[in-house]
Amino acid sequence: MELGVKNAEGNVEIKAKKNMLERMKKQKALIIMSIPFVIYTLIFSYAPLLGWVMAFQKYKPGKALFDQTWVGLTQFKTLFADPVFLGVIRNTLCMSIINLTLGTICSIGFALLLNEVRRLLAKKFIQTISYLPHFLSWIIVTGIVVDVLATDTGVINQVLVALHIISEPINFFAETKYFWGIVGLTNVWKEVGWGSIIYLAAITGINPDLYEAAEIDGAGRIKKILYVTLPGIKSTIFILLIMNIGNIVNAGFELQYLLGNGLIQSVSQTIDIFVLRYGISLSNYSLATAAGIFKSVVSIALIFIANEFAKRAGEERLF
Repeated sequence: MELGVKNAEGNVEIKAKKNMLERMKKQKALIIMSIPFVIYTLIFSYAPLLGWVMAFQKYKPGKALFDQTWVGLTQFKTLFADPVFLGVIRNTLCMSIINLTLGTICSIGFALLLNEVRRLLAKKFIQTISYLPHFLSWIIVTGIVVDVLATDTGVINQVLVALHIISEPINFFAETKYFWGIVGLTNVWKEVGWGSIIYLAAITGINPDLYEAAEIDGAGRIKKILYVTLPGIKSTIFILLIMNIGNIVNAGFELQYLLGNGLIQSVSQTIDIFVLRYGISLSNYSLATAAGIFKSVVSIALIFIANEFAKRAGEERLF
C-alpha cells in the first residue's frame, strides 16, 4: 500500500516537472529576453549586499573588506542609543504614514471621480494634467513649493493675508509644525494622478452588467460607487496597501533634503538622510550600513505582517 502511494506521488512529481519543462519551452523567447534583466538585478541589487558586512565591522577605507576589525553588534547598539536616530525613525514613520494615508485616499478618490466623467475628451485632458507632475524632478517640485510658500511673494501667504485669516505672512520653513503637512501635500500633488492609474485600470475590469443591475434597482452614482465600484477594486486596494506598508520606512529623501534646513532639522531628517550624513559627510560607513540594514529588515517584516493580516482577514495578499 505504502509503495503504491509513493509511486503515485512520484508520478505526480514527474508530471509536474514535465509540465514545467513544456511551459519553459513554450516561453523560451520570454526567458531569453529576461536573462539580461536577471543579470542586471544580480549585479546591481544583490551583489552590493556583500557590503552589509561593514555593519559588523569598524570599517576603514583602504583595507580589504574582510580584513577589517570585527565588532559584532556594536554598531547597532550605538545606533539605537543615539537620540538623533530615534528622532529620525519618528520623522520617517510619521511622514510615511501621512504620505500613505493621503496618497491612498486621494488616489482612490481621484480614480472614482475620473471614472464618472462621461466625456472622453475631458477625461483624457484631466488625466494628462494630473499625470504631468509625476514626471517633474524633485528639484523643480521643491522650487515650486518654495515659491508658493514664500514669506513675501508666495501666493499662499498673499491669499491668507487678503482673506484676513492671518495678520502677517508665515515663514513655513522656519516652524517645525508645518513641515510634515507640506511634505504630505506635495507628495499628493505630484503623485495622485500617477497613483490613480492602477485603480482606474481595476475599475475598467468591473463587469458593466453590475452597473446596469444597480441602475435598474434604482441606485444613483453614489450608491454605484459604494456598492459596485469599491467592492470591485477591493482586491487591488489591498495588494497596493500591502506593498505600500512595506515601504513605510521609505519616507523619501529628495523632498526632505531639499526643503529641510537647520531650523527644522529635527523634523526633516529621514533614515536616508541619516545614512547619507554618516556615510558620506562623517565617513562612518559602518554606522550608515547598520541604519540601512535596519531599514531593509523593517520593510521586509512589515510586508510579511501586512500579508498575514490580509490572509487572516480573507482578503487578497501578495503570497
